[in-house]
Amino acid sequence: MLHPTSLPGGFGVGELGEMAYRWIEFLEKAKQTVWQILPLGPTGYGNSPYSTSSVFAGNPILIDMSRLAFEGFLDHRDLENAPAFSKDHVDFEAVINWKMPLLQRSYQKFLVSANETSRKAFEQFCNKYDDMWLDEFATYMAIKNHFGGSSWHTWEEDLRLRKSKALKSIKKELADEILATKFIQHQFFKQWAGIKKYANEKGIQIIGDIPIYVNFDSAEVWASQDKFLLDESGNPTEVSGVPPDYFSPTGQLWGNPLYDWKRMKKGGYTWWIDRIKMTMETVDILRIDHFRGFESYWAVPFGEKTAENGVWRKGPANDFFDVLLEALGDVPIVVEDLGFITPEVRKLREDYNFPGMKILQFAFGGDTEEAFLPHNYDQNCIVYTGSHDNDTTRGWFEKSAPHEQQYCLAYLGGIRNDISWDMVRLASSSTAL
Repeated sequence: MLHPTSLPGGFGVGELGEMAYRWIEFLEKAKQTVWQILPLGPTGYGNSPYSTSSVFAGNPILIDMSRLAFEGFLDHRDLENAPAFSKDHVDFEAVINWKMPLLQRSYQKFLVSANETSRKAFEQFCNKYDDMWLDEFATYMAIKNHFGGSSWHTWEEDLRLRKSKALKSIKKELADEILATKFIQHQFFKQWAGIKKYANEKGIQIIGDIPIYVNFDSAEVWASQDKFLLDESGNPTEVSGVPPDYFSPTGQLWGNPLYDWKRMKKGGYTWWIDRIKMTMETVDILRIDHFRGFESYWAVPFGEKTAENGVWRKGPANDFFDVLLEALGDVPIVVEDLGFITPEVRKLREDYNFPGMKILQFAFGGDTEEAFLPHNYDQNCIVYTGSHDNDTTRGWFEKSAPHEQQYCLAYLGGIRNDISWDMVRLASSSTAL
């Protein structure tokens, strides 16, 4: 598991360039066959890949700037004047402040210098994706930037509620900005397609990640308000979270708007079908985050400060997956089945033979029947030493209670060589897929 932002990069963040290709070559030499990533969408406040301004679009800060210069859409001196970025962490604000103006400039260079092949490729990209998501996303981003980055629910009423006259007027006013956003998305998906093609040629499949929920301040919620539980003003009536438990006495309040599953069902779940279809163009295997939310989900009244006063509501369950798989065929799916998992959730996973997840860091509390211990696995699962939600293996071990450390070492055979490699060997020798 490695998100592209974590690749070495000369411009403050990992990019879809030389280092990504070298990473794939390393995986091949190490005889690995899978590369798992986090969601690739454009991040917002907090820079979390699980909170994006679109679930269809790509994150422009991943674009390989050297490739743009090589193709003539930037001057090489633009890159020579790059600031001195941090060497030990990603300073997202600094990267965004440097990259985004250059990406806008690349569009202007495209307008005056692109050859016919490049223009045709951009036109084909727009024709393919405009109706599905691209035009709405580009319009949303242009309006958002026009209003200084403010959330769509603070825009003037006619734009917030998508009145046709107001939309037509603003799209005309911001036509150049809209096209620039489309061009930047074209560059992202062109570069990512090259990465995926190279990985597949090297025998490596990419596991992508699809969060169940959508950020409130996103193109999809603004463009498809009828598909979410919103009031007449566009505010959520209920939001997502998880109930209180041993680790969090007030629960977790995520705050995403909830889906109007009844309306989505009437529409044949086409929004979800398009979403997964788009994701599967960029990856080979799909990991569905918070799978249990499709069976039942925790709904918290909007405005609550904690998740304590939420209620369980039934999700679309089998009806959703029946329609989805009929429309998309045999999509390779892995599900995140961690947390509060009931027999109903397990049955839903088993109904479709979806592999679940096992996390070794959760295994060593002392119970020999613990489901995360390798001797208790069934074969239809994927084992991780830890996920993106966990500490590193060494960090986890050093911070664990003494009894957990002792049990872990005993399970590993009592000899600690290098805990990170020991855990990798334990995972690799299990019956998991």
